[in-house]
Amino acid sequence: MRKNDEAQPANQAAVYVRMSTEHQQYSTSNQMDVIREYARRRDVKIVREYSDEGKSGLNIQGRDALAQMIRDVQTGAADYSSILVFDVSRWGRFQDADESAYYEYICRRAGVSVHYCAEQFENDGSPVSTIVKGVKRAMAGEYSRELSSKVFQGACRLIQLGYKQGGTAGFGLRRMLVDQAGQQKAVLKIGEQKSIQTDRVILVPGPEAEVEVVRWIYRAFVEEGKPEREIADTLNAQGVLTDFGRPWTRGTVHQVLTNEKYIGNNVYHRTSFKLKRKHVTNPPENWIRGDGAFTGIIAPEVFARAREIILARSRKYSDQEMLAALRTVLSNHGRISGILIDEMEGLPSSTAFRSRFGSLLSAYRLVGYDPGIDYEFIEINRRLRVEYGDIMASVIRQIEGLGATVSRDVETDLLLLNHELRVSIVVCRHRFTVAGASRWLIRLDAGLKPDITVAARMDAANERVQDYYLLPGIDMTWERLRLAEDNGVYLDCYRFETLEFLLAMAERSQIEEAA
Repeated sequence: MRKNDEAQPANQAAVYVRMSTEHQQYSTSNQMDVIREYARRRDVKIVREYSDEGKSGLNIQGRDALAQMIRDVQTGAADYSSILVFDVSRWGRFQDADESAYYEYICRRAGVSVHYCAEQFENDGSPVSTIVKGVKRAMAGEYSRELSSKVFQGACRLIQLGYKQGGTAGFGLRRMLVDQAGQQKAVLKIGEQKSIQTDRVILVPGPEAEVEVVRWIYRAFVEEGKPEREIADTLNAQGVLTDFGRPWTRGTVHQVLTNEKYIGNNVYHRTSFKLKRKHVTNPPENWIRGDGAFTGIIAPEVFARAREIILARSRKYSDQEMLAALRTVLSNHGRISGILIDEMEGLPSSTAFRSRFGSLLSAYRLVGYDPGIDYEFIEINRRLRVEYGDIMASVIRQIEGLGATVSRDVETDLLLLNHELRVSIVVCRHRFTVAGASRWLIRLDAGLKPDITVAARMDAANERVQDYYLLPGIDMTWERLRLAEDNGVYLDCYRFETLEFLLAMAERSQIEEAA
């Protein structure tokens, strides 16, 4: 029902525009030019604009403006009787054409019509418009499928040519930017991306000190027979940190021992997330390989020996014993994951379970465990870990650039500014409630008693930081804090668009001596 059951003026309209990254012709300004001309010819007044910029049209997740518009229509908050859209594809390239129709039906049921301004048909509900619209929706979805296939084929070709496709380099390695002639240009830092389309990225050996640590890990594991946990403890005792500036764990050591990039192999398509549908773990025969693509820092025979040792640890177990070990993980934690398996001493590694049962999911099913989750969270968590490292590194770099002092506690990950201010940095994942509202959960390190907690709130796509909350420890009495878009003056007074306020607190001022 509309607000107060009153129909809105027939000549008032809202505009919805969406720009992805595919074509400049779909820029929001170009869309608005066509829409304004359409409104002018029909004597329609535009009273509201909704804009999703740089957003995929595959689904509604991350398209905050479209979701908000649908909510406004459903709740009766809309002060317009029609919605103007550039064309069918800007409404969305939904892989299920019925999903596109569903959102339009929600609007029509509430008395708000949808008009596609650049299309050659009138969306008037006639049989012709219904048929053409259905074809257009299918074409929009098919375009994304074809584009996905072309992008995947291009990525596979680049992998086989020896170029890296996304992800961090890893400890002991660095991402090197090269031009189209193969000439090296610069080393990319964590979070940095290439800016020229014809440039490519390869992996090269990192600093000699890191390379020697990687080689020592392999020697300790292969020649001295040390397990991953003991290797991690030794590295931590020596003050060696991972590439993300964190202490080593059994799992991170295991990753170094099992990743083929350390012998120069380029492996791609271990997992896939095509068309934002579902994360899939692909069998080894479907992986895309470029063997010998990079300069390896570990000899292939040493890597092969490490793999043999890891797999041999599981050969002494029968299938029943391995599954019993998996049930132990489930009993101890209430869930199972590759990380939990790798972190538990005395159990076969997650690699061993994959090798024995074909995949971790196959092993899970055999013990009656169903993750029952959308594996999209794996990719999101990976991005959040990278974002955390980037923020931490950026804060340290900027504070040192101001002439202030900053140190990082290896055990607690707290920053100590000028030997007096303890700062905790947390990255807060964005979530939608069932009703479609935005929420963020801040976990405050109350036990560590930081003076300030910097909570970086991610945007709806969990791709970049939206804003920051600088929460003073003296005012925070909770261990968890749940935030919405608006939280009242008590909390929102601590909200900032940038970290300039934190940097201002760290900056030192020179005091002139009195004559």
